Amino acid sequence: QVQLVESGGGLVQPGGSLTLSCAASGSVNSRNVMGWYRQAPGKQRELVAMITAGGTTNYVDSVKGRFTISRVNAKNTVYLQMNSLKPEDTAVYFCRSWYGNGEYWGQGTQVTVSS
Repeated sequence: QVQLVESGGGLVQPGGSLTLSCAASGSVNSRNVMGWYRQAPGKQRELVAMITAGGTTNYVDSVKGRFTISRVNAKNTVYLQMNSLKPEDTAVYFCRSWYGNGEYWGQGTQVTVSS
């Protein structure tokens, strides 16, 4: 089993920045892929960014140039640096870890972008 704990959400004004963290513990596979998803009220959950164990990244178009995903393998932690935040970035952000047939989700952290 793997446990994922997110932190770093909160309320921020448009144009501001936040950094989310997700720490994995338990039977973590070092070759796992880690990613951030978000779900806004009334919308489907969407992949925001993902990063492989080797550091290859991928982003949804709406956050390219504003968000940066990174990971520290020694700490089993993935980060999401979010800059130039917009009201449409408001959502619950979830961390996911997956490898092979196994996948794990965090409990989510709320990000609200509002003046």
